[in-house]
Amino acid sequence: MDISLEIVNVAFFVVLLTWVLLDITRGRRNGSQTGLRYRAEDRGCKFSDLVTFSANALISSFYLGFGIYEYWGGRIVSCKSIFSGMTWVLATVITVYSMNYRTHSEAKRWPWVLSFWWIFSCIFYSLSVCFYLVAHFQSYNFPHIFPKANLVDFASFPLSMLLCFCAFNCVQKSNDLKHPLLEKEDEITSRESDTYTNAGIWSKVTFQWLNPLFKRGRIQKLELPHIPSVPPSEKAKYASCLLDESLRKQKMEDSSLPNSIMRAVRISLAVNGVFAGVNTAASYIGPFLITNFVNYLLEKQDNSSIQHGLILALVFFVAKTFESLSQRQWYFGAHVIGVRIRAALTVLIYKKSISIKYSGPSNGKIINLINVDVERIGDFCWYIHGIWLLPLQVFLALAILYRNLGAAPSAAALLSTILVMVCNTPLANRQERLHSKIMEAKDSRIKITSEILKSMRVLKLHSWESTFLKKLLQLRETERHWLKRYLYTCSAVAFLFWASPTLVSVTTFGVCIMLNTPLTVGTVLSALATFRILQEPIYNLPELISMITQTKVSIDRIQEFIKEDQMKLIPCHTSKTSNVMIVIEMGEYEWKRSNQNLKKPTIRITEKIKIPKGYKVAVCGCVGSGKSSLLLSILGEIPKISGPGAKVYGTKAYVPQSAWIQTGTIRENVLFGKEMNRGFYEDVLEICALDQDVKMWANRDLTAVGERGMNLSGGQKQRIQLARAVYSDSDVYILDDPFSAVDAHTGTHLFKKCLLQHLSQKTVIYATNQLEFLEAADLVLVIKDGQIFQSGKYEDLIVDPNSELVRQMSAHKKSFEQVNTCQQDDSCNSRPHQVNLIEVLEEKEPFNNGNLSEKSHEEEAVTGRVKWHVYSSFVTSAYKGALVPVILLCQILFQGLQMGSNYWIAWAADKESRVSKQRLIWVFALLSGGSSIFILGRAVFLATIAIQTSQRLFLGMITSVFRAPISFFDSTPSSRILNRSSTDQSTVDMDIPYRLAGLVFALIQLISIIILMSQVAWPVFILFLVVLALSGWYQAYYITTARELARMVGIRKAPILHHFSESVTGAGTIRCFNQEDRFLIKIMALIDDYSRVAFHNYGTMEWLSVRTNFLFNLVYFLLLIILVSLPRSAIDPSLAGLAATYGLNLNVLQAWVIWNMCNVENKMISVERILQFTDIPSEAPLVIEDCRPAPEWPMAGRIELENLHVQYNPALPTILRGITCTFPEMKKIGIVGRTGSGKSTLIQALFRVVEPSGGRILIDGVDISKIGLQDLRSRLGIIPQDPTLFQGTVRTNLDPLQQHSDQELWEVINQCGLAEIVRQDQRLLDAPVDEDGENWSVGQRQLVCLARVLLKKKKILVLDEATASIDTATDIVIQETIRKETSGCTVITVAHRIPTIIDNDLVLVLDEGKVLEYDSPARLLEDSSSAFSKLVAEFLWRSSMSNY
Repeated sequence: MDISLEIVNVAFFVVLLTWVLLDITRGRRNGSQTGLRYRAEDRGCKFSDLVTFSANALISSFYLGFGIYEYWGGRIVSCKSIFSGMTWVLATVITVYSMNYRTHSEAKRWPWVLSFWWIFSCIFYSLSVCFYLVAHFQSYNFPHIFPKANLVDFASFPLSMLLCFCAFNCVQKSNDLKHPLLEKEDEITSRESDTYTNAGIWSKVTFQWLNPLFKRGRIQKLELPHIPSVPPSEKAKYASCLLDESLRKQKMEDSSLPNSIMRAVRISLAVNGVFAGVNTAASYIGPFLITNFVNYLLEKQDNSSIQHGLILALVFFVAKTFESLSQRQWYFGAHVIGVRIRAALTVLIYKKSISIKYSGPSNGKIINLINVDVERIGDFCWYIHGIWLLPLQVFLALAILYRNLGAAPSAAALLSTILVMVCNTPLANRQERLHSKIMEAKDSRIKITSEILKSMRVLKLHSWESTFLKKLLQLRETERHWLKRYLYTCSAVAFLFWASPTLVSVTTFGVCIMLNTPLTVGTVLSALATFRILQEPIYNLPELISMITQTKVSIDRIQEFIKEDQMKLIPCHTSKTSNVMIVIEMGEYEWKRSNQNLKKPTIRITEKIKIPKGYKVAVCGCVGSGKSSLLLSILGEIPKISGPGAKVYGTKAYVPQSAWIQTGTIRENVLFGKEMNRGFYEDVLEICALDQDVKMWANRDLTAVGERGMNLSGGQKQRIQLARAVYSDSDVYILDDPFSAVDAHTGTHLFKKCLLQHLSQKTVIYATNQLEFLEAADLVLVIKDGQIFQSGKYEDLIVDPNSELVRQMSAHKKSFEQVNTCQQDDSCNSRPHQVNLIEVLEEKEPFNNGNLSEKSHEEEAVTGRVKWHVYSSFVTSAYKGALVPVILLCQILFQGLQMGSNYWIAWAADKESRVSKQRLIWVFALLSGGSSIFILGRAVFLATIAIQTSQRLFLGMITSVFRAPISFFDSTPSSRILNRSSTDQSTVDMDIPYRLAGLVFALIQLISIIILMSQVAWPVFILFLVVLALSGWYQAYYITTARELARMVGIRKAPILHHFSESVTGAGTIRCFNQEDRFLIKIMALIDDYSRVAFHNYGTMEWLSVRTNFLFNLVYFLLLIILVSLPRSAIDPSLAGLAATYGLNLNVLQAWVIWNMCNVENKMISVERILQFTDIPSEAPLVIEDCRPAPEWPMAGRIELENLHVQYNPALPTILRGITCTFPEMKKIGIVGRTGSGKSTLIQALFRVVEPSGGRILIDGVDISKIGLQDLRSRLGIIPQDPTLFQGTVRTNLDPLQQHSDQELWEVINQCGLAEIVRQDQRLLDAPVDEDGENWSVGQRQLVCLARVLLKKKKILVLDEATASIDTATDIVIQETIRKETSGCTVITVAHRIPTIIDNDLVLVLDEGKVLEYDSPARLLEDSSSAFSKLVAEFLWRSSMSNY
């Protein structure tokens, strides 16, 4: 057979040589043709190329080395070694040649001669090994012609298998006809491609389907379009359909959600369970066979056969390979199932959240369900197989111990294992309780953080940010208190984890010595390996129980949420019998009561009302009477107590009182999912008075709108809402106070052009506080105390002198007369001829950075490696890094003592004559106990560092955010800040310190094992250097792609949360417009974007692990072969056995090192993101000690503007252009002007929200730019246009700083007309206020804000539309209160209502950033051509229509 083999080898050598010579000749001949051939660096070297070259080179080295060894040892010249070696050397040369020079058509495949040689070699080695094994075990003698395996054949067998797979894989990929010859890279949309589904088995096993992604990531920065889509089975639509179907089948059962989830993923879970089982079984083969291997080393003689040792080495290698591959598939499969479950549950919660009633769960609760509970359930897929794997692991460990040591020691091991688990259980329970406390504290902190971010403008204007920061830090301190206890408990758990093998081994060996059970090197090392594996179930049991409990809590929370009363939407009826569009039936509607003492407004309908097609129905009433509630009851948004409910025939459109604007463009907000009809669209913009605004913006209607429309004024938001409703072309329109946020001219324009003309054929119900709009209505509904007090035509109701409408109208007439007395020119009582309404639009321009046209950007990720300063900042945050060397020393001493104790017992077991049994066990116990003490020290010091570091980073970030200018909050969605404050901070609190430390500890362990192995067989050290170099190269190749994927995972989560938050806030509007399906499609697309990034992020980690695992398994295999090959006299069997025992964990340890190296960098992105927000440019100092104003400043309240210039950005145009005027002390000044005139910019400059670019502002002679912001803002009072309430009580909302007595609070409550409302609740000042003040009407919220400012008693007061949402009667009372209470103050009023500013001492009219008019109202009215005169004339005209 040897002769035949030599002939075959020579034949292949000749064929290979011929091929390479011919190819070189052909290449030279065609060399002039550019592009036909190219070098490897031009196309990017593949991993498979490198592995292929290494395998060829290793086999060549084996044969040549073995030939030299045979010649050196016995002067024998082996032809087989020489010819095989030469052929493999030539194959290696051709491999290198093919890697460097290959035509484009050959780029994906190896030369056919090389593939044939690899396949032949693999078949030959397989037969050789099989024949040898059969002959050895069955004692069967094969004929001489059959191949016989030697040491090199055994060593080359796994490498030849790898080459064979490479050959087959390249053949599969070489079919170029599957793809077009010319294909533009940019045209390949990865969204449509799914590389995983189309991959072959080998590609899935080795994760080669990720190679194109790595190649792209190597040459350019990865972005979302570059990431292939997830498999169809993981898409949100498919996953949610599966879960919905399962829920339908389980509908009647109580535990329907967990059963439904299991049913939806049962097949994937079963397949995943098979991989988990194979992995567990394979991991116990090493400890099982280590006794045989050590016994073989002890018993073999220098002249004995090494074949039995080679078989053991091969079995070890195959077992480790199966363990590695099955583990990779198990972990990846668990992650994939998690992706599917997360997608399905997120869609389920979203569907529910946009269908539940108006008074459903808070935004914060739903965000927590997504951020915490859904993530936890997805993560549980990792742990679920532990339920049955854990008892299996314990059983297998005990079986091995029983085989080696007998029944009694095994029972002792079992009892000590149970004891450790029992000790661990209370710690695990404590961990769980503390974790729950941490989550509760975190929920509270995130909730208040979210509220603060939404209200940051108000906090800064009132100079309350320092107080609210203290409140937030107190909540963080509570969280830190629980975190500290949790981490120290984790230290105890870690100590128990590492000490458990010591306790179990000391107990077991102690019993062996007591019972005189013989201990050999083999049984001792096998037992030690088994104890090390027993660590996992001991540690995993409490963690598993904790995860099961936490997951159950999360499932219960979600199940409770999805079982809440389903929103019963009013169906879209089609009227067939009559012209009636709305039927309001008799009945009662009531908000859900969280507390029975809280008297929420109830709507009572005492008579049936039919509203015909084309009717205009006006709803009026005082503040808190129930106008909005009536409209919502018609929409079905309030729980129905009795009666059949309202019926609405046809399609509906709804404009809520608090504007709901989506993040997107102006056009997207107006179209709201409908097709673009350009002509109609332009008409709608003109009808809703938006055309002038659109022309002002650089990107016109494609201008980006910020979160909650924060870069729009109140009037712009209201008009965009109205345009959305008008463009929908619905049958029924329900408008809730659409005119409150706009000025007199714009209000008249909207009422006339929109309601009376464009919607003349439509049915419209509108609530309003502007009573001048009542007369045009076909039906007026007067609301009082939640009931329709009066209904009928305006003419009929106004006749009754005792009616509620007449009472309200008398207040309106009073305000009308107030304006009329100021108007000297009689001609103004009739409408002026051809007043250009749009020209004198009085509107509030954006109260922000003034750059509405600037597109809002997606969050920009930092590219490239995480910088070293991020690591250094993190490591040195706590105690300047002083504890880091102490922790490292503890780990080194632990590792040394542990290895020393293991070597001692293995060595002493073989020296029974020289070492007594008592001494053996005592020394072992002392060494092991010493190592455990260092572990405890390491864990405690690490917890201390983790607590201190996380707190330092949190304080740095949150302080920086609170000191950021308002422009930062206008341009940064709150979800980005919340992401850092919640997800990233949690990672820093509980994850990163342990990941980073785990990496260092694993490196120390790995180095110690390498040193141990090198002591036994020094050639292994060289192999380790090669393998470590290859692993480092793989890791470097991997990290460029993985890093960007990890960054994208964080970034892609924020849009889901943002869309959730936005949808929940606008759920009523979405339902009314029947847009649920469109919003559902959008959330599914966002979930799929997140899923595909997460899916490929998980895959890349396994891709790296597969390759590095194989390399280290190969090193372990070669170590065993070296140990088998060395003479008995050249090795210490105890040391060799110890090296083999530690080598069993080599692949797991190196995978842990590599995985941690990559994962640490991925996790450090959280630190990087937090550090980004520690360097935000801050506002001016809060206090400047050298320039502090007097405590009683300002005493007079005189404001002087001297040549004031303001621009938001040097690149933007100047907004205020040289304004010079004086606001005298103790005077009332009204400010008016069209959009963009600079009114709000002037207010912002006064509060230094934006700093002047020229000129200055003096208050009582003090230049405000020279003093601290807190000194300035705390001395001024302001009521912003959007009334802001905080979750808490009436008391905390009126007096957040807790500086006033109850008596003072009741005084301002009475002054603002809030007393009756507050007394409705028995708790009075302690009555609860919901999130965003949802349990108060908008008008009531404005009254609270007014009371809040009056309480402060400031000399300078700014009213920015302070009474826009209040009825006229209440407004008159409030204005009278303001006049009385601020008689000695300077009051600056920006208002749309003429009566609000008509009695002011001075009126400032701005236009294009300059002073257009500035004088007393009386003097301005003398000139009928003045802008102010036109404004007053318009008000008088429309008011006179209501009065006469």
